[in-house]
Amino acid sequence: MLLPDPPQEVTQVSSPATEARGSAAAASLTVLPVLLAISFVHMMNDSMQAVVPALYTVLEKSLDLSYAQLGWISFALNMTSSVLQPVVGTYTDRTSKPYMLPFGMGLSLLGMVGIALAPSFWVVLIAVLFIGFGSAIFHPEGSRVVYFAAGGKRGFAQSVYQVGGNAGSSLAPLMTLFVFVPLGQIGALWGTLFALAAIGALLWVAPWYKRQLADWKAKGAVKKGGRSVASSLTLSRGRVAMAMGLLVFIVFGRSWYHAGIGNYYQFFLIEHYGLTAKQAQVPLFLFLLSGVLGTFFGGVMADRIGLKKMIVLSIAGAVPFSLALPYLPLEWVYPVIFVLGFILLSGFSVAVVYAQHLMPTKVGMASGLTTGLAFGMGALGAVVLGKAADVFGMVDVMRSIAFLPLIGLLALLLPSDRRKA
Repeated sequence: MLLPDPPQEVTQVSSPATEARGSAAAASLTVLPVLLAISFVHMMNDSMQAVVPALYTVLEKSLDLSYAQLGWISFALNMTSSVLQPVVGTYTDRTSKPYMLPFGMGLSLLGMVGIALAPSFWVVLIAVLFIGFGSAIFHPEGSRVVYFAAGGKRGFAQSVYQVGGNAGSSLAPLMTLFVFVPLGQIGALWGTLFALAAIGALLWVAPWYKRQLADWKAKGAVKKGGRSVASSLTLSRGRVAMAMGLLVFIVFGRSWYHAGIGNYYQFFLIEHYGLTAKQAQVPLFLFLLSGVLGTFFGGVMADRIGLKKMIVLSIAGAVPFSLALPYLPLEWVYPVIFVLGFILLSGFSVAVVYAQHLMPTKVGMASGLTTGLAFGMGALGAVVLGKAADVFGMVDVMRSIAFLPLIGLLALLLPSDRRKA
């Protein structure tokens, strides 16, 4: 199936009112295909990342790996794919190259082949590094494409992009069940189809992205000293730095809580309620499913009520549900954890948009700090919480992390994103 030609820009001389109407029309006709394409690539990218943990049970047997070795594989993937994102974002903010996107996906393709054919632990580790590097290149640049494609609906656009990634991550259990258990390690070759599909979509998007970059620079969006004429906030560098530090800390706390629920709540259900391993997957699935829905609707709401308000509501609003969750009767766990996931993740994409709002000339670094570094530190939190559970018990850990969403109250200190409205 052939993709349509990349969206073309339309240049015309007109009054400001006509120009605004023309921009809205262009957004509905040309920007949405780009947005859907980059969301599709996000799904393919995160699907490849999901292949790695989905293969753990297979690799443990086929290569006789220990739990410690599996832990190092997870560490290598998280360090490269998440923590390197702000580094890559800082570099591409200075010298953005649209064709880095398919190049990064090519690295992930090599990584998938490496995992499928790896004869030893060290080869798997190197292959995982390739996947991580490819993901670290994609995410900041993908967020920049969304930034250009969003028009006046940045919350909606970022949510569409993030929903693609969340959908890709959720494929791990299905891949384990239908691909890796029947086929074994060689089944990872199916992951190369994700990479090839993503490369095809990115080769279609790249020419449009290249024109947007050229137009952005030609209009003087970036000036000497790093100041932007497009910024809707007039803040000093000190206030921007303070706000970014606060935002990263808030996202960091949310990531720790999300990692705690995503990784360990199933063990709490088994220990505290006596559920079987299969039964414990149901509340966890409800939490993840509602998070996907919350990610989308949170972005839509942010376009209406403002980014800061949505961040406050999404994290601090989860506090009553997080505090109650460890003490509820089992029948109340299912609806409460669904609502909790919806509220908590409703600000996931909004935090990225707010960071870009603070740093409009450094979109890559802003995106890397919020979706990369903070999320990667959340993965580190999973290790810390696991050790704490070994020492203090899973019930005490679940009751302790219930207070983490209180960090969201710090969002009240963030500068308003609607000062000029």
